Amino acid sequence: MAIIYLGADHRGFKLKEEIKRYLQTNSHTVFDLGNHRYQADDDFVDFSQKVAEAVLKHKEAVGIVFCGSGVGVDIACNRFFGIRSVLGFNKDQIAKAVADDHCNVLSLAADYLDKDKAVSFVNSFLSAEKKTEEKYLRRIAKLDKLVR
Repeated sequence: MAIIYLGADHRGFKLKEEIKRYLQTNSHTVFDLGNHRYQADDDFVDFSQKVAEAVLKHKEAVGIVFCGSGVGVDIACNRFFGIRSVLGFNKDQIAKAVADDHCNVLSLAADYLDKDKAVSFVNSFLSAEKKTEEKYLRRIAKLDKLVR
């Protein structure tokens, strides 16, 4: 089972809590990096940073971040070299993002997902296997060179 770091702002808080319970019930190792209570004036950037830094420290880990649109947390996580976050909108798209692009963070749009849809996205994210053929590794290396 994967080590999973979770983070969410106020708009993603409820869905994060539901996904956390689901993951724990299914024997995953889950670390909730906040927010730990609903706080209407918190900022998604703070929780995205915590999750991104944790994933970078533990290469076998993945992250799942939540905000209203999913966009803010996705942008914030992708600011970190070595993080490849996917804004999930379809379980097949998410699986391809992990397989082809080695995404290690899933960003979810809490305003547009119910628990069941989010669970299917999380399961797709966690079950996908990274492709190791040369063309995929070459593309990831090129992405890494874009960082300045």
